[in-house]
Amino acid sequence: MTDTSKMTGAKVEPLRKARPCPECGKPSVRDHYPFCSDRCRTLDLSRWLNGSYAIPVADDEAKADGEER
Repeated sequence: MTDTSKMTGAKVEPLRKARPCPECGKPSVRDHYPFCSDRCRTLDLSRWLNGSYAIPVADDEAKADGEER
């Protein structure tokens, strides 16, 4: 068995660096990374599902697909 008394003084490094929440700017927490809370996480998911986030299409790509304007 390992001696846990040796580990009590050891510092534990976080797996990821703390970043500001993309929704509100507060520090992120491990349970909801990269968000600060379940609320911010849900707001972001809602935006994705409603189509608020979109990747813009360049004119060159549209012409390559055979679409005309």
